[in-house]
Amino acid sequence: MTRPFLSSVTRISGLVPDDLAYETLSRKHWGTGDYVVGKVLDTRGTLDAIELASGRMIQVMEGDLVVGALGRRAATLEAVGDWRAIEESGEFDALTAAGLFGRTTSLSPFLSSPMHLQYQGHVVLGGEKLTMRGCLAEREQLKLEAPIVLIVGTSMSAGKTTSGRVIVHLLSQMGLKVVGTKLTGAARYRDMLSFADAGACAIFDFVDAGLPSSAVEEADYRKALPYLLSLIAAEQPDVVVAEAGASPLEPYNGATAQELIRDNVGFKLLCAQDPYAVVGVQQAFQRSPDLVAGGAANTDAAIELVRKLTDLPALNLMNPSSHPKLAEMLRQALDLQAT
Repeated sequence: MTRPFLSSVTRISGLVPDDLAYETLSRKHWGTGDYVVGKVLDTRGTLDAIELASGRMIQVMEGDLVVGALGRRAATLEAVGDWRAIEESGEFDALTAAGLFGRTTSLSPFLSSPMHLQYQGHVVLGGEKLTMRGCLAEREQLKLEAPIVLIVGTSMSAGKTTSGRVIVHLLSQMGLKVVGTKLTGAARYRDMLSFADAGACAIFDFVDAGLPSSAVEEADYRKALPYLLSLIAAEQPDVVVAEAGASPLEPYNGATAQELIRDNVGFKLLCAQDPYAVVGVQQAFQRSPDLVAGGAANTDAAIELVRKLTDLPALNLMNPSSHPKLAEMLRQALDLQAT
């Protein structure tokens, strides 16, 4: 029997490759967050990497089995897809390397084709299908008291994770207990692991709340986010660095996330690809960011244009010379003593 690979969306499941059962279910029993097994089809000319539960990337081969979860992706720069678009043939795609499974409905011409798989069945445990939400332990709901540094973007690949690493590193160097989190987006563990590498004492994302991506119905997201915030609160952090993947205007519930954490946000960073994109986000939300970063701040000319268009400060966080200024802004916004 082929030993299946467990993608990173299974990291909350407790599944073991050598003790895994699955069976085919009719489509009327499928749902978002279901754990399913797919057999890898022809990998020639396609993306053939899978992110394991540990975060390590591996290349799979034709005939390999991969365990992932049914979900939806709506990326502006890469791929769009949904498990509900899977046809009767049972063929589907890895919408992300993390094991977010569905059928691609739109693909950027600059991206290789996603990995194609054939449905083999749903993971079952005790005679019932196993779901991400079903793997969550019952917990006392805790209120998060710590201030949040919120990082949002005008789109994916706007520099949010890179900026988050810088902020986590600066805050941890101040002696603070920092928790890193990703509130919205499509499953990839690498972003949160990079926050841990930068000094975060703990990391969480929406997968820890039972979602394969945050592109779900708003009611489902409103149920999941308090669970995620409770996990963070249990760590008793001094400060939380929270990334909202993609853009608040995309169908990932970014606006809902900002609404639910609004009272905790002490500093808001906007990452944008160009200065003109900053204008759109500034107009879309009531609160202006405290700082602009990303491609919109790559040069002095870009920084000046941001100021001219929006009257907002901007910093090139890729340049270490900007970090003392950022540290001072964080101290003032979060009322931290200088260290």
